[in-house]
Amino acid sequence: MAEVFELASYCDALLDAASFADYCPNGLQVEGERPVRRLITGVTASLAMIEAAADAGADALLVHHGWFWKGESSCLTGMKGRRVRALVRAGLSLLAYHLPLDAHPELGNNARLGRVLGLLDARPTPAGEGLVWQGRLPRPMPAAGCAELIALGIGRAPLHVSGRDRPLATLAWCTGAAQGFLTQAAALGVDAYLSGEISEQTTHEARELGVDYFAAGHHATERYGVMALGEHLAERFGLEHRFLDLANPA
Repeated sequence: MAEVFELASYCDALLDAASFADYCPNGLQVEGERPVRRLITGVTASLAMIEAAADAGADALLVHHGWFWKGESSCLTGMKGRRVRALVRAGLSLLAYHLPLDAHPELGNNARLGRVLGLLDARPTPAGEGLVWQGRLPRPMPAAGCAELIALGIGRAPLHVSGRDRPLATLAWCTGAAQGFLTQAAALGVDAYLSGEISEQTTHEARELGVDYFAAGHHATERYGVMALGEHLAERFGLEHRFLDLANPA
C-alpha cells in the first residue's frame, strides 16, 4: 500500500518528470479518496478506461495519456465532464506521465518496444530531442520480414512505405505520433524508421529519403512503458497491479 502523494513523488523522481517541457502536466492529475492498494495501468484515461478501472476495484489509475493538454479548453464540460464525474464517483486517483515515460532508458515506451521487437544494441540518439532510438534487427531481412517481426511482436501488422529495395539491417524508432522525426531518423543512416502514426507527407518523405517507414499504431506502440512502470511500482510498494489494454485501431 502507498499514499498517492508518495507514489507520485516516487514516479516524478524516477522519471525525472520536472526536466521535460511537455504538452500536459505530468504526475498526479486528480487526487482520489484513499491510499493505493490496487493500481490499474492503461494507455489513455478515456471514459471506458476509467469505468474498467472502477469495475476492477482500483484505487488509482496510471496512464500515458492523461488530461489537461496544452491548448484545450479548461472547462470540464461534455465529454471531459463525464470523464471527471466517473473518476470522482469511483474515488480514483489519476496519475499520468507522457514524455517522461517515452524517454526513460529502462521503463520507457521506446526502451520497452525495442525489447519487445528483440532489437540489438538498442540505444537513444540525439534525434527528436533524445526521444528517437536506434538499433539493429536480429539479422538483415527484406522489408516484408521486418513487417512480420513487428506484427509478431506487437500483435498488429504495420503499414509499410518502401524507401528503396534492399535488405534492412538497422532501424530507428519512436513510439506514438512521431512521424515528424523521420527526417532526423534518416540522418542517423538507418535503413528504416518505425513510429505509431503516419501523415500524408510521411509517404513522400520516406520515398525521397530512401528510408522504409513502418506505422504500427499510436496505441499499439505505447502500451509497454506504462505496463512496465506499473509492474515496477507493484514490486516497489507491494501493490496489486493490472494492465488493461482497451483496443484502439489508431
